[in-house]
Amino acid sequence: MGKKDGASNKGKFYITTAIDYPNADPHIGHAYEKLCADVIARWHRLLGEEVFFLTGTDEHGLKIMRSAQKAGLTPKEFVDKQSLKFVELCRRWNISNNRFIRTTEEEHIRVAQEIFNKIYKKGDIYLGQYVGPYCTDCETFYTEKDLKNGLCPVHAKKCEIVKEESYFFKLSKYKEFILEYIDKRDDSIKPDGKKEEIKNRLKAGLEDLSVSRTSFDWGVPVPKNPKHVQYVWIDALINYISGVDYPKERFRKFWPADVHIIGKDIVWHHTVIWWSILKAAGIKLPKTVLVHGFILSEGGEKMSKSSGKVINPIELADKYNIDAVRYYLIRETPFGEDGYFSESKLIERNNTELANDVGNFANRVLALISQKSQGVIPKGELDREIVAKLNIEKIKKHFERFELHLALAEIMGFVKQCNQYINEKEPWKKSGVELNNLLYTLAECLYAIAVMLSAFMPATSDKIAKALKTEVASLKDIFSGKCLTQSKVESRCILFEKILADNKAKTF
Repeated sequence: MGKKDGASNKGKFYITTAIDYPNADPHIGHAYEKLCADVIARWHRLLGEEVFFLTGTDEHGLKIMRSAQKAGLTPKEFVDKQSLKFVELCRRWNISNNRFIRTTEEEHIRVAQEIFNKIYKKGDIYLGQYVGPYCTDCETFYTEKDLKNGLCPVHAKKCEIVKEESYFFKLSKYKEFILEYIDKRDDSIKPDGKKEEIKNRLKAGLEDLSVSRTSFDWGVPVPKNPKHVQYVWIDALINYISGVDYPKERFRKFWPADVHIIGKDIVWHHTVIWWSILKAAGIKLPKTVLVHGFILSEGGEKMSKSSGKVINPIELADKYNIDAVRYYLIRETPFGEDGYFSESKLIERNNTELANDVGNFANRVLALISQKSQGVIPKGELDREIVAKLNIEKIKKHFERFELHLALAEIMGFVKQCNQYINEKEPWKKSGVELNNLLYTLAECLYAIAVMLSAFMPATSDKIAKALKTEVASLKDIFSGKCLTQSKVESRCILFEKILADNKAKTF
């Protein structure tokens, strides 16, 4: 997105994650989704755009009520306790969200009721009787044809048969509109395979959607008929506008959302249902629904709360440098595909690509400046040959296509070339102008690496910048000569610790 003159007119970028259901503790799938969104958000800040990044917790529904009962707490007490764990996840993983929304907030409830009422007054919500299968684990109504061997298609569990009075949303009315929108916008759903899945399911038929429940009361009351509470997926989806202050100034500034990043099991909800709600309410649709895969165990099993197979991301942050974990997950997993979590591979990438490549280059540059230039980066001229090896335009293209793993691989390729450059140029044998030019070039390369890696490993980038006595700025400042100072640099910068076979860290 192009920038205009004046800070107040610079480009905007609004990204969201799915809000997490806090019926159990966070798992690595929650962390991975927030990480991907964080990388994208930080990249757009590097481009000079004003970013609004929303995440949070989805706190209503039957599953929450049952989990609270099991814990001996009221639903509100339960979600107050559980949501703090997701806030802590964001803090420990260095997630740069601007807002953490909870759907039990009064303002969210007000907006959810306003949207429901608006659609009702339009005539797109009516009272009827619901009879059919309902999966409590994914809080989703299904038709018999949706089930696989009579089981929930996501959780492979038997659904409850629900029979009760319900309000219905005329979802079927929007079938052709959704199909046309998908075809009109190339980037409406990414990756493209998910777009085809939704189109095929739509062509099979679309029924009206039950949007309220009377069998429990933990939810947003339906306006004018409070014995009903809103179906949790209606309430939850509305967070994307309530979290950006619908219909106030911030909403007008940032909406429509540029990217909704979600898991592949909830694409239907975030496209067909969400887009239909927005269309019915007269609100613009988001630009892109971006779908990531699952994080699986080494054996290929999905990690989830319902299966009991989980990796606690807080414990992972206690055990390892979180930047190494962030790096591993992005580097190892082609975006949109399933990834496999392996501690042995995490350790391998930490020890080789991070400690040996990034950490080694940083320390070689700092040591050379300290030994050969009294710790002060000399004035000099850039060696354009090595500078040209950082293909920023190619990295931008990868980000535009949401190829996060390829963008990171390209940056790490430059790191390897910088280490090779030192070996070839042998600065310890140089003196005078030639040495000054070489040290200056190395310092600029190290700073460029700090900036380029800042979306992926922000703490590491800050350490490099601090060692160079500067700060990470924007992408346009790379190789500009504006960011390096004449202050004395640090002689050493420990970025990563090598992890030994017995899993004990050793300083590198």
